[in-house]
Amino acid sequence: MPSPTDRPTDRDVIVREVGPRDGLQLVKETLPTDTKLNWIKAEAEAGMVEFEVCSFVPPHIITQFADARAVAGRAVEEIPGIRVMALSPNIKGAEIAFEVGVHAMNYVLSVSKTHNEANVRRSREQSILDFAEIVKIRNADPKLKDIKIGVGLATALGCTLEGDVPEKDALGVLEEVLAAGADEVLLPDTVGYAHPTQVRSLFRKALDIAGDVPIITHFHDTRGLGLANVYASLEAGAKHFDASLAGLGGCPFAPGATGNIVMEDLVFLLESEGLKTGIDIEKLRAAREIVEASLPDEPKHGRILKAGLPKGFKPATNLIAAE
Repeated sequence: MPSPTDRPTDRDVIVREVGPRDGLQLVKETLPTDTKLNWIKAEAEAGMVEFEVCSFVPPHIITQFADARAVAGRAVEEIPGIRVMALSPNIKGAEIAFEVGVHAMNYVLSVSKTHNEANVRRSREQSILDFAEIVKIRNADPKLKDIKIGVGLATALGCTLEGDVPEKDALGVLEEVLAAGADEVLLPDTVGYAHPTQVRSLFRKALDIAGDVPIITHFHDTRGLGLANVYASLEAGAKHFDASLAGLGGCPFAPGATGNIVMEDLVFLLESEGLKTGIDIEKLRAAREIVEASLPDEPKHGRILKAGLPKGFKPATNLIAAE
């Protein structure tokens, strides 16, 4: 059986559920630990294998993640077959991730120097050095060798504090983190500024630079271009996509950026394009019902589960499974 640190090879594309982390980080109502795990389990039953389940930040910063150790640890122990990732914004967070035993951790720094100072209170250069140190800590301990270390390059496609972010800056930081040993790199549209032509250009160049290292997309639908940007990244060769059930989530430094792209709609788009995601769209409904019942006052987004699948729709995943 493949290790949870390895991605499945029977899918054309990989989608990752980030709702339990990114979707909940701005939600004031704290979800019980069991509810979070039931959400993850329901999506796992629909075929989801990758989850970003929490952030290892102090509880006084984000109360929602006061149970981060329990959520991550129990997800690893209780839900077989999934790949559990946690956001670790600094060395301390990385140490917790190593202790808990997640399959992967995601460090974060910003291409925009101003945003990096505001978000993690250190210079971009220091964040890159800290990332390199985390990789060294992992590499020095044989017990940690299977833990993958990713890094998200926030504001790679635009910044509310600086505006346009030059493509060469994003590609330059990408080269630095690859040299430091990143196992995967996320290029997110943190504040929802991106447009398809920009996305297509950046991802073509980034994928060429990265070679075999996965480059992951993370789009927000703030200005209605989320799925258009997904399609542009597909044209560029992207195969790894973040999304959030019901479009929960946003960035605290992006006023109005209240939603990630909707997982259900993303899966429908990919399957419509003949790409195997391994996800049963209708089975995502059970997970969505958990979220809707637990967070009745939070805005929920998405079209496909509301409108239903088109008559005669043949998802790529089911067609392959039936052969």
